Amino acid sequence: MNHPASYEGRRVVVIGLARSGVSVAKVFHQFGAEVVVNDMKSRDLCPEADELTALGISVICGYHPDDLVTEETALLVKNPGIPYSSPPIMRAEELGVEIITEVEAAYWLSPAPIIGITGSNGKTTTTTWIGSILDAAGLKPIVAGNIGRPLCEAALEAAPDQWIVAELSSFQLKGTSAFRPHIALLLNIAETHLDYHGDMDDYVNSKVKLFDNQSEDDIAIINWDDPECRAISEFLAAEVIPFSLYEKLDSGIYIDPPFVRDEGITEDEADTDSRQIVFKQADGVETIILPVSELGIPGVHNAANALAAIAASIGAGVALEQLLAPLREFNAVEHRLEYVREVDGVKYYNDSKATNAVATTIAVRSFASPIILLAGGLDRGSDYMELEPLFRDKLKALVTFGQTSEKLSLVAEKAGLARVEIVEPNEDAESVLRQAVKQAAAIAEPGDIVLLSPACASWDMFASYEQRGRIFKDSAHTL
Repeated sequence: MNHPASYEGRRVVVIGLARSGVSVAKVFHQFGAEVVVNDMKSRDLCPEADELTALGISVICGYHPDDLVTEETALLVKNPGIPYSSPPIMRAEELGVEIITEVEAAYWLSPAPIIGITGSNGKTTTTTWIGSILDAAGLKPIVAGNIGRPLCEAALEAAPDQWIVAELSSFQLKGTSAFRPHIALLLNIAETHLDYHGDMDDYVNSKVKLFDNQSEDDIAIINWDDPECRAISEFLAAEVIPFSLYEKLDSGIYIDPPFVRDEGITEDEADTDSRQIVFKQADGVETIILPVSELGIPGVHNAANALAAIAASIGAGVALEQLLAPLREFNAVEHRLEYVREVDGVKYYNDSKATNAVATTIAVRSFASPIILLAGGLDRGSDYMELEPLFRDKLKALVTFGQTSEKLSLVAEKAGLARVEIVEPNEDAESVLRQAVKQAAAIAEPGDIVLLSPACASWDMFASYEQRGRIFKDSAHTL
């Protein structure tokens, strides 16, 4: 696509309301396009529709009209989560209509340079941390994208002397063509979202689109510890800045002495006091930034997030001394290993953002205390057998719910876990999660941890992982 102004007087179809759909519909309407918004939800479940209708935008709810996408359609903008198998999108493909996500439109709108962050895990923490560092340095960042605020909204607000710091999912990136962040971060790659992408090739290719339009004037920040990420770096046009927990690099951001890969050690048992974060420039000059132990949030995985955030911030022009305070003062992000409360000696943690097995593994391994794990959710076809060693070695009990409860209980059975409880399904999703918390509390003893880290998306029962996390927190607070 081109700048939204080029669609004046032309038909633009937006599929899916929600915040990004509303934002992008307003943008094209503002620039004179004939905008039609369509959502499969009934009108009473689309409160945003009234706002758009009041602006003169056509909104159709409850079904996909046969004539929604026609030869006169100049552009289709889809909600990132809507599959490409949706009939209007398939029709657009048949007609050769360009299909994008809101991210592409935001790129054309933004006068500010963009820092784009993607990866299977750690995106939100890293994005938020970069935002806090840039803010402390006076660079006036706007944090947006998959993190909650629509990117189009941020682009309209941004000035040339600001930075847009954007969390980007594979769903969003798949629908881009010209999108070009000045600084692009690839944190890691794990098997996830295969129900949407079909296979790992499509998932990885969608992630890699973050770098497709970069040039040698841009920066690509790569996790050197992830073999897939490292292999991708060989084909990038941008300047590559690697980061590593486990290797001293010729240049980049790393830990000295490096951590040792050892699946037998929990993250809170890892020695961080003797380890320093080091920035080594291409000319060989090394600068110690600070000890790992001084980071505001603990955990080896958060040390990796910090390395990525440091690399991006340096690339954006932050002086090394300006990094220190925000690195030390940064607190946990909501729904990411978020401490909730302690009741009768039992601590409750909300990690609702853990929507795949790798994220749950990271969360569980962050604690040495006995863990009662709450897990389950949308069934995307995985058998979750990769969790068997974790269940065997790290859990005291499993309380499971949602579409994957039987699968997860089978993994626990194979692992020899003595205590497994399945919460019976109920039309009231909130009551199911509240019951899960009660059952976990009944098992827990002083010194234990009750951890919500579902290993699954929330959409079988909840509107979002945020809703799931907030119900968990309220349940813990009302025990």
